[in-house]
Amino acid sequence: MSDGRHTAIPLREFPDPALAYTVDGDDARVTAANDAFERQFEQELVGGRVSTIFDRFNSCDTTGDREPVSHLVRGDRIGIRLDGYGNRGPFFARVIPSDDDTGYLVFSDLRECPDEGYSPGVDQVSSVISHDLRNPLDVAKAHLRAAEETGDPEHFESVADAHDRMEQIIRDVLTLTRDEAVVQPTEEVAIETAARDAWESIDTEQVELTVSESLPTVTADSDRLQRLFENVFRNSVEHGVSTDETGSEQTTESPANGHPGARGEQTGESATVVVHPLEGGFYVADDGPGIPPAKRDVVFTPGYSTRSGGTGLGLAIVDRIVEAHGWNLTLTAADDGGARFEIIF
Repeated sequence: MSDGRHTAIPLREFPDPALAYTVDGDDARVTAANDAFERQFEQELVGGRVSTIFDRFNSCDTTGDREPVSHLVRGDRIGIRLDGYGNRGPFFARVIPSDDDTGYLVFSDLRECPDEGYSPGVDQVSSVISHDLRNPLDVAKAHLRAAEETGDPEHFESVADAHDRMEQIIRDVLTLTRDEAVVQPTEEVAIETAARDAWESIDTEQVELTVSESLPTVTADSDRLQRLFENVFRNSVEHGVSTDETGSEQTTESPANGHPGARGEQTGESATVVVHPLEGGFYVADDGPGIPPAKRDVVFTPGYSTRSGGTGLGLAIVDRIVEAHGWNLTLTAADDGGARFEIIF
């Protein structure tokens, strides 16, 4: 069942059909497969090409912009929907690449997913997962590199925290697809603390945060409130600061969610995001040119994005979290013309 190649994660740890592969030229070769895979596909494939698996299906659609094997060779982390292979499937296959031209392909039988007919499309679900998992995954990678370079075991605590965060996000997405409640507002949460914790989880090198010390506390789901802040902050940071191919800073001309570049690119100053109290709530504002009035409703629509490569899911997630808490969200202009998100409890 295996060619003896050492794998970082034992295949037996995957409950779904799974195989390990290594890139070989313009294709990939199967190096190992677990029992669940061999039971499902009823054939020994170790040593064979991964492309022959895809060829068995009449329908093969990826969440990327290339053929499945091309993504494997490039090391892209994508999803593949496979259908039309006898009475098997349909499947959603996840590509999990490693850093050394190896990786895993894990197959989930979509017939075993409850309420499939009422779930979001494969592309949207995979986009939600990739969007929210990016930050803790980057944090984990950075601390692993630091641990390798310094030998300091404290970095592993940060890796463990990032993994816990990713696990929670995955549970949230599964809950969303099954149309169940996703928030548990059962504790008093300090808005200031949630905002600062969220800021620590994203790359904010070119943007400064100012948080008022007089922010209120609120009965909320602390984890979802932090995710709310993460997505609002990310909207300002990613769509306010960009780089060209040389690495120099540039103004973002066609950002996601209709949010133009921040003032930092135009004046040479750092862009700023503020979190201040509001009667009955709080607001988050930035000092960019803002979001045009005509776009202020559509930016919360899942999938809406005007930035190349954007998922258009960040503000949609914010809207869902606010609604699930029973709060009210208003998008307006900040005093200096930037975007201002007002949340009233």
